[in-house]
Amino acid sequence: MMNLNIRDRLFETEKHTYIYAILNVTPDSFSDGGKSYKTCDAVENAKRLIDSGADILDIGGESTRPGFTEVDEVEEAERVVPVIEEIRRFSDIPISIDTRKAYVARAAVIAGADIINDVSGLRFDSEMGKVIASTGSFCCLMHDGRFFEKKDPYIDGVVSDLLEIVKDATKSGIAREKIILDPGVGFGKNKDENLEIIREIKRFTTLGFPVLLGCSRKSVIGAVTGLNVNERLEGTLATTAMAVMSGVTFVRVHDAMENARFVTMMEAIRG
Repeated sequence: MMNLNIRDRLFETEKHTYIYAILNVTPDSFSDGGKSYKTCDAVENAKRLIDSGADILDIGGESTRPGFTEVDEVEEAERVVPVIEEIRRFSDIPISIDTRKAYVARAAVIAGADIINDVSGLRFDSEMGKVIASTGSFCCLMHDGRFFEKKDPYIDGVVSDLLEIVKDATKSGIAREKIILDPGVGFGKNKDENLEIIREIKRFTTLGFPVLLGCSRKSVIGAVTGLNVNERLEGTLATTAMAVMSGVTFVRVHDAMENARFVTMMEAIRG
């Protein structure tokens, strides 16, 4: 697995777990909707995340929570582009744009984004692969179970689906060394399937690509613990522990400081 060099920052993909911090510029995200909806609030929260240990900022302008309302691509771009431009005035931190839409992805890259995080794994917008390839961006491609038939054994099926996504990406001209894979906890998966993915996360690290695990505050934690969305930090940290011990490169989280401190201790224990 190759290391990544994103905006002159080296990401040692097999040695460290990095904090991929969530910044939702939306009114309706499932746990933090509205907190960063205004550009000024988003920028202040970006500064807080950077100071808290974020290695990458993942900026999204459309919620993908269950039952979300789809946002027009122009409105979505209008939400995120000013935030990216303002962050670029004071920081060179790598920025990821969380979008399924090629129009938004291109606008975000022009504004200063480095990574395109497509939760549909190139399944939503047929132009997305071309945009990633033509801009030379890094990309995170996620497995959404709603786009695939479930197979048995389940994990074998998810692995097979991810390899199909990679095949489509390379056909579009995306370089393999620019791809990050996300098995998609919470997307088209039930509680047991989500737990199986977390339990078997090391399996995905053997595919030759950096892996992102995104479990922060998700419903699987609520299903196990019975806790509300803003009471799921400890459950999230348990999944971060699995990520560190399994060699996962990125954890996508809301609570950057707590997860960064936790990773530091976990890696010291791991040695």
